Amino acid sequence: MRWEKRGLVIPSPPPVSWAVSHAMVPFVEQRNDDLRIYFSGRDAEGRSSTGYAEGDTLQPEALRYAEHAILEPGPLGAFDDSGAMGSCLVSNGGRSHLYYIGWTRGVSVPFYTFVGCAVSDDGGETFRRVSSAPLLERADDDAYLTTSPWVLLEGDRWRMWYASGRGWTVEDTGPKHYYHLRYAESDDGLNWHRTGQVVIDFAGPEEYAIARPCVVKDGDTYRMWYSYRGDAYRIGYAESADGLSWQRKDAEAGIEPSEECWDSEMIEYPCVFQHGGQWHMLYNGNAYGATGVGQALGSHGD
Repeated sequence: MRWEKRGLVIPSPPPVSWAVSHAMVPFVEQRNDDLRIYFSGRDAEGRSSTGYAEGDTLQPEALRYAEHAILEPGPLGAFDDSGAMGSCLVSNGGRSHLYYIGWTRGVSVPFYTFVGCAVSDDGGETFRRVSSAPLLERADDDAYLTTSPWVLLEGDRWRMWYASGRGWTVEDTGPKHYYHLRYAESDDGLNWHRTGQVVIDFAGPEEYAIARPCVVKDGDTYRMWYSYRGDAYRIGYAESADGLSWQRKDAEAGIEPSEECWDSEMIEYPCVFQHGGQWHMLYNGNAYGATGVGQALGSHGD
């Protein structure tokens, strides 16, 4: 895939009352003729909430923004009291499942994250948490954190690709986290069986964070775009015949940082989808969404 950048679609700060900075981790719901772009913004305390902008095109001037966030940080002491950052949405039988990243501030390490879920039965107007506890709590295979879920529903099988914490080290600049991508399955989208299978691992000792997979079933091929990090985030790409065994093809991701401007230092958190017969990518650039959400149009290379 080759990507032609089309500039920012959501600025930072976004024009909403519930965020003072950032527009990050975009994902899309196609709603009849409209596209709804979900994203997270931060309040004055750095806590993330999830909201959306929608319109019949991805032209920035055509977007209408949600007046209120649809998912805000949880109560004091909850696993998401420091942020509720949306990651993907799955609709099934009139119910929308919003899978999100719950943030908790730490003491010995800066943060902990866990996967949560909120559902909507009114067409995405309001969402309610399915539990005050995370869907993916710590376990032997995920002893440090879980984050960045992406879920597909295939028949009656729910499939999740997510980031799993492998540990922390102490560096001159402070604690440094390590996480890569793993896999889980479910019969109902809420109770998950974690296989322990690593689907995307580190390519070398310079990598320490692989996050926010986006998986698309394209004919008989599963395509995954994700973020991988050494010195700075880049967008990677992998292919699979079954969604379990993946071949990294990062050189074929087809998108790199710009020479200057909002995405010159890093690119991350891609969401890839097809709309109007065209491949689209939404992604973040410098400083993890501090410069907004950009868009690109894709075409298959020779």
